[in-house]
Amino acid sequence: MGKEPIVIVGGEPNSIFLEIFFKSLISNTYKSPLIIIISKKLLKEQMKKLDFDFKINDIDKKFKDFSKLDNNKINLINIDYNFKKCFDKISSRSNKYINETFETALTIIKQNNFSKFINGPVSKKYFLRGKILGVTEYLAKKTKKKEIAMLIFNKNLSVSPLTTHLALKNVHKKITKDKIYTQVNLINNFYKKKFNKIPRIAITGLNPHCESNFQSSEENKIIIPAIKKLRLKNNKINGPFPADTIFTKSLLKKYDVIIGMYHDQVLSPMKALFNFDAINITLGLPFIRISPDHGPNHSMLGKNLSDPKSLIQALKFLDK
Repeated sequence: MGKEPIVIVGGEPNSIFLEIFFKSLISNTYKSPLIIIISKKLLKEQMKKLDFDFKINDIDKKFKDFSKLDNNKINLINIDYNFKKCFDKISSRSNKYINETFETALTIIKQNNFSKFINGPVSKKYFLRGKILGVTEYLAKKTKKKEIAMLIFNKNLSVSPLTTHLALKNVHKKITKDKIYTQVNLINNFYKKKFNKIPRIAITGLNPHCESNFQSSEENKIIIPAIKKLRLKNNKINGPFPADTIFTKSLLKKYDVIIGMYHDQVLSPMKALFNFDAINITLGLPFIRISPDHGPNHSMLGKNLSDPKSLIQALKFLDK
């Protein structure tokens, strides 16, 4: 095929990822070869249970001739994983296995200068164990990158939380002018490189209605001064906007990206608007990393009812 492959890590073995991966192969064709790094035994058993039928092309970790790959079979790099049931409860038993899948993917990407990476979801409770906030931060640590940003992307509207998986009581401690500058610059660079445009960005406040009973609010101390400085550099940026009104129809049409101060401030309305039609992109890494915008979703495990739309969008985004 000759195109750069998309490297995929399955993530948490007891998640819906393989189900939506199989569904994404049935409903679409992709020009880029797909390489999934996962337990072959797990994939085969879940495939049988879910009533899918794909042939497998086994690839060695040291494989080099990626230009000859196609998608007539599932290109698979096996990572051994011992399990009793192919659909089981999520626990820390899979931690070593998950870490090895990521390590293998990052090695292959670095050695071959690849730029396309997708990972399935992991359990923050068990895999990250509270030591790292999320996979975004996990990959930043692995690649030694300090300036990163989460972008939940949809072609009509994207959102980006300034802080990610923090407890609400700690959010205000992490809001700084420098963090806002970094976030805006990463988003601008992404849109310029990918779409040849400067995005129209709206920034929310932190407090309800962008007000505070305190003498000096985060809006007055940090957010407004940061926006003023950014506007001096010809950024298309406005705010701060109250989070309860920025997602109204009249305002949505005016912006490409809404930057919020914390995770659920922008992700909740985003999911209400677009459901699973969005992808999670990490900006600032040496490659484009995308994760389907859903978690392990253990309650749907093995039911064959999960929507593959987010993974399909991730694959299509990278399949260029």
